[in-house]
Amino acid sequence: MKTLGFIGAGNIGGTLAKLAVDAGYNVVLSNSRGPETLAELVAKLGPKARAATVQEAAAAGDIVVVTIPLKHYKSVPVEPLVGKIVIDTNNYYPGRDGHIPELDSEKTTTSELLQAHLPRSKVVKAFNHIWFEHLKAQGQPAGTKNRRALAIAGDDAEARKSVARFIDAIGYDVVDVGPLAEGWRFQRDLPAYNVNLDVDGMKAALGKAKRYAELAKQS
Repeated sequence: MKTLGFIGAGNIGGTLAKLAVDAGYNVVLSNSRGPETLAELVAKLGPKARAATVQEAAAAGDIVVVTIPLKHYKSVPVEPLVGKIVIDTNNYYPGRDGHIPELDSEKTTTSELLQAHLPRSKVVKAFNHIWFEHLKAQGQPAGTKNRRALAIAGDDAEARKSVARFIDAIGYDVVDVGPLAEGWRFQRDLPAYNVNLDVDGMKAALGKAKRYAELAKQS
């Protein structure tokens, strides 16, 4: 069974760790404050979970989830993640992250920034468009009618398939939008963001997405 490493253990990280443990995965959790601050969470998750440093969690995971504020993305260690699948859950909030010119101009996307920082890793964008409380509660078995669908994007097709299998294991269908450059379609405040949609509904929402600059012109 695969091990998931977590760089960041807040609302999304902690929720995903619980879902992963429930699905039979081992998890290694880390945050910027040190493993001792994760003792309570690890105790709740049980024997399949342990806390570690960021470097150790990155090294331990077969798949590593980066779920930290975007402004800290350059703190993610590079070498331990070489060759690995890295799930990026980030959204861009200028009020929190400060203004990032290449995102403001829409020349790139949040996950492409992380991919540029991790050039030998396989970044897959996922989980940025579902509220952690919904993520915790809305998973259903495969084949359930109107099962909620989540979108993913990534430049490596096999990495996307691996992440899709994980998402299916924790209770959600998947819509694969292709390369990271298409990940803008499920950024915050767009039609696919924080909405409970099945596969067909998600595909329709992704198709309705418009760039922020275009939306600004229309408002």
